[in-house]
Amino acid sequence: MFGKRFTLFKIFGFQVWIDFSWLILGLLITWSLASGLFPQTVRGLTPTAYWLMGAAGAVGMLFSIVFHELCHSLVARRFGLTMRGITLFIFGGVAEMTEEPPSPRAEFFMAAAGPLSSIVLGLVMFGVRLIGRGSAWPRSITGIIGYLAFINLVLAGFNLLPAFPLDGGRVLRSILWGMKNNIRWATRISSQIGAGFSAILMVVGVFDVVIGNFIGGIWMFLIGMFLRGASQSSYQQLVVRTALEGETVRMYMVPDPVTVSPSISVETLIEDYIYKHHYKLYPVVDNGRLVGCVTLDQVKGIPREERATRKIGEIARACSVQNTIGPQEDALKALSIMSRANASRLMVVEGDRLVGVIALKDIMKLLSLKIDLEANAK
Repeated sequence: MFGKRFTLFKIFGFQVWIDFSWLILGLLITWSLASGLFPQTVRGLTPTAYWLMGAAGAVGMLFSIVFHELCHSLVARRFGLTMRGITLFIFGGVAEMTEEPPSPRAEFFMAAAGPLSSIVLGLVMFGVRLIGRGSAWPRSITGIIGYLAFINLVLAGFNLLPAFPLDGGRVLRSILWGMKNNIRWATRISSQIGAGFSAILMVVGVFDVVIGNFIGGIWMFLIGMFLRGASQSSYQQLVVRTALEGETVRMYMVPDPVTVSPSISVETLIEDYIYKHHYKLYPVVDNGRLVGCVTLDQVKGIPREERATRKIGEIARACSVQNTIGPQEDALKALSIMSRANASRLMVVEGDRLVGVIALKDIMKLLSLKIDLEANAK
C-alpha cells in the first residue's frame, strides 16, 4: 500500500510515519490555499503572507489527520488490538492494524472514534476562531483556524460515508456483523457498498472535468479509484485471514527442501541450483545442521571472476527471525514475516535442524484450493 516513508514522531507509544506521497498532497494543499481560498476569504494581504498561511494550513491538516487516526488507535488499544502505528499518505492517513477487531462492538467504537474526534476538534476550532475575532487577533491567524475548523468537519463527514473501508463503512460492517455474527458476510456486503460509492465518486469526477473543474474532478476520480481498490483488497485480506486462521506452518511447508553445502563454490550454486530450481533462497546445511542461508542478492554481489573460488560458507547469512519460523507457528505469522522482510520463502526449523521451507506461492496455491472448496460447499 505504501512506498517509501520516514518516521515523523512518536506519541502515546504509536509510531507516526509519513509516506513521500503525502508531500505531494501537502504541496497541493499549500498551493490551493495560497492561490485560491485565502486570497478570497482573507483579502488585502501580501502574496508571502498567503503562502505562509497555506503552509500553516497544510501542517494543520496533517496534525488534524494524525489526531483523527490517533483516536482510532487509542480506542483499538483499549479493546486489545495491536497497532503498528499511523501512516500519512496522499489520500490521508491510516491506523495500521495487525488483526481484525475482536467483536462488532470493538469495531463500532473504534470506527466511530475518528469522525467523532474530528467533529469535536472542528467545533473547538470554530470556538477558538470566534474568540480570536472578538479579541482582534490577526486576520491571517483567524483565517487559518477557520479553515482547520471547516476541514475537520469535512474530514468527519467524508469518513462517515458508508463506504468500506472508510469509518462509516466500518460502522456499517459492525452493525451487519452484529446482526448475523458473520464478519466475512458483513465485510463482503460493506465492501460492495463501498465499491458502489467509489463508482459514484469516479462518475462525479469525470463530470467535474467535463464542466471545467479539472483539478477537482481528477482528484475526485483518484479518490474513487483508491476507495474501490481499498474496498476490494480489504475483503480479500479478510478472506485470507479467515482461511488461514488456526492453520500451522507445517501444513503449508515443503519437507525435504533443496539445500546446499557450505563447501561448494558460488559458481556451482549458480550452475547446479539457481539455474535448475529458480529459487531466490537456499538453506545452507552442514552435517544435517542448518548453518545459515544464501540468497540471490548475495550471489549477485560477488564479482564474476571470484565466483569459482568463493565458497558458500563464506557468504552465507546467519539464521534469524527474518528468515526462519517454527513448524507449529501460525501460518499468518509466516505471511507477516515475509511481508516485513520482503521475502518469498522462509526456512522452517526445529532447534538447529531444517524441517522444511514455506514459500509464498505454495501458501497462495493451497489457500486458493481451500477457498474454492469452501465456496462450493456453501
